[in-house]
Amino acid sequence: MKRRAQSDAPPESDRFKDYPHPRATFDLFGHAAIEQGLLQAYKDGRLPQSIILGGPEGIGKATLAWRLARFLMVHPDPDRPSVQAAQNLYVPPDHPIAHRLLGLAHGDLVLLRREWNDKRKRPFSEIRIEDIRTALGLFQNASGEGGWRIIIIDCAEDLNRSGANALLKLIEEPPPKSLFLIISHRPGRILPTVRSRSQLLHLEPLQDSEVLQALQSLEEVKELYQPQAIQEAVRDSAGSVREALRNLDTDSRALAKKIDGLLGQLPMLDNRGLHGLCDELAGIAKTEEFEAFLLHVYDWIDARVQAGAGHLPASQLARYAQVWEKIALAARETEALNLDRRPLILSIFTNLAEASTS
Repeated sequence: MKRRAQSDAPPESDRFKDYPHPRATFDLFGHAAIEQGLLQAYKDGRLPQSIILGGPEGIGKATLAWRLARFLMVHPDPDRPSVQAAQNLYVPPDHPIAHRLLGLAHGDLVLLRREWNDKRKRPFSEIRIEDIRTALGLFQNASGEGGWRIIIIDCAEDLNRSGANALLKLIEEPPPKSLFLIISHRPGRILPTVRSRSQLLHLEPLQDSEVLQALQSLEEVKELYQPQAIQEAVRDSAGSVREALRNLDTDSRALAKKIDGLLGQLPMLDNRGLHGLCDELAGIAKTEEFEAFLLHVYDWIDARVQAGAGHLPASQLARYAQVWEKIALAARETEALNLDRRPLILSIFTNLAEASTS
């Protein structure tokens, strides 16, 4: 089935396939209580200057971040009657400021993400320190339009330690009317000093009805998929819109099943299956699939740690944490240096097998 036409612009690392970017998503599904809490904090003049929006991937964290940023840019004075009367953070798409944010053309907002590497035709493996330093320059001068200055980081897991430390220096002494919105799929992995200076808002997975609403709001989904397929995708989504969209794609679903099967056999290693997976993920055109593989691995580790808390030896839980860090570092090096992914994939399973052995 045909998908909608692709743009000539390079792919955005914080956008899933060719579905709308979070900044182009004006409706928020779920998280009403957190939205109301943010709105009330703004009305009362107690909005934190650094907020971590944490929770599983694909549940609306970035959508909420853009929704809050949009509202603050349109309503820079919390004492105005329009703010005090607001029932939520909605701003209509046809508002001039909303249009500028959609085009990333507002001088007082910076988006920090993995930028496009034109040489290798894929995103960089991490948020580069030079991008962070350029973004921090936003705060060295007064706001260009007299309102808020906002940095959205999507996501925290793409910051290396140097980048996180550079960000920390500004979070420690933020200028007035500045806001850091930090999106994180695993807040526990954020530098502790950044966490301690930010307010963590944990977003829960969506209800199935909310995932269904989100899918039905996408014209691409309604045009391409039958209602039964959409319902099945929602059922296996674990409350994530992104996971539901992956479920709709036959190839993505087959890859996920293969990865889950290999992980489920640990600590036993299926060498034939592993080499088949290596071949499937090795090509440069398979970057999206490789990143999906890494997310599966990270989710598997998190699930093992959570399930083992309280009855697995502390030493084994610590091994999982060490493997997570080792995988993350090796994956970044592999992508940054354009190395063959096969040895990395094999080493990931070897390390996980060792960590799984009690």
